Amino acid sequence: MSKLQDQIKKLPKEPGVYFFVDAAGRILYIGKATSLRDRVRSYFAGDIEESRSKFIKEMTKRVVLVEHKVTDSVLEALILEAYEIKTHKPHYNTVGLDDKSFNHLVITNEPWPRLLVVREHDLDKTFTKKEIKYLFGPFAKGRLFKDALQMIRKIFPYYDTKHPVDEELAGPGKKKIHFNQQIGLYPKKELSKEEYAKNIQHIKLFFEGKKKKLIKALEKEMKKYAQAQEFEKAEEIKRQLFALTHIQDVSLIGEAFKKPRIQEESTNSRIESYDIAHLQGGAMVGVMVVVEYGQPDTNSYRRFKIKTVEGANDTSALAEVLMRRLNHPEWQLPRLIVVDGGKAQINAMERVLQESGIRIPVLGVVKDDKHRPKEILGSKELRIKYERDILLANSEAHRFAISYHRKLKRRGLF
Repeated sequence: MSKLQDQIKKLPKEPGVYFFVDAAGRILYIGKATSLRDRVRSYFAGDIEESRSKFIKEMTKRVVLVEHKVTDSVLEALILEAYEIKTHKPHYNTVGLDDKSFNHLVITNEPWPRLLVVREHDLDKTFTKKEIKYLFGPFAKGRLFKDALQMIRKIFPYYDTKHPVDEELAGPGKKKIHFNQQIGLYPKKELSKEEYAKNIQHIKLFFEGKKKKLIKALEKEMKKYAQAQEFEKAEEIKRQLFALTHIQDVSLIGEAFKKPRIQEESTNSRIESYDIAHLQGGAMVGVMVVVEYGQPDTNSYRRFKIKTVEGANDTSALAEVLMRRLNHPEWQLPRLIVVDGGKAQINAMERVLQESGIRIPVLGVVKDDKHRPKEILGSKELRIKYERDILLANSEAHRFAISYHRKLKRRGLF
């Protein structure tokens, strides 16, 4: 036991996956941990039978070696644990799989593969082996796993439609698909099947716990696009690389992502305001402006050419702008968001935030027929507390949107 205790003392306090191995070199059990040392140590406490079970106590008596793999986050530990369990099928893990409620991630074998979460007992009823391209799991904690998927789709958008994508596009599901493309949940319209297949391969590598290999593949792609002067595609991969190396822990998804991700006024007075400008429904542009401590922060202003919306549809355009803004995790999140418009515009922004797992208050500034502020919709407390800043941010957004639109028009860029 002393050798084993020495091994445990040397384990890092980082998140990762641990492997209990017996004298014959067989893997008995695989688990994940927020802190490898603390988690493994807990198995060898004096009250293990009372705190865990007789079954676990029996297993620990057979352990002579503890191996481990460090991960950058608890999210990756969750995914790597499931992959290693499926690969090695340890006795003390598989015994516990009698509960058929565990989740699996199915990637369908279709022209446009879908990512679907399926219960253990529904797998055989729902799919044949030929219909499954890749299968990952089991994932014991359903909510935790789904929250993790929500994060991954921000990096690599994927389809999760009820029916095959081609069927949905030919039927009533087309409108929903296009909306989800606009807000970044589904791949962009112009993405080819070959490019989407590459996206699926990236997701596969991630769920196999091969993040380093995935990062190398993305870096190679980015270099190729940069050499071909396809700078927009290179920039998109750069964003994916940034997100991969700054993954939020699953432990934070369950807490911080489900609570308002806004700080106290003393540390965060950032207000973001959004507006859309167009000419009779065409040549649409969007802007984001920032007001901090009652002053415009012009260095943080951002401009967007609307890519996915046709016609005079301000709500969809606002949704696109906000989704693209949220694809920049390096930008500080605001205390509140202001939109030019009423309930429809507020709802569009709140829907994007909800789908992204973020809660930030949204307020709308309603104008009269002379485009003067008539009413502020949203939280009464926030309206009273930040009225001046809300109106300033809204005014700046309108001015900046019109200025940007006129500038592009003068240059003949529409």
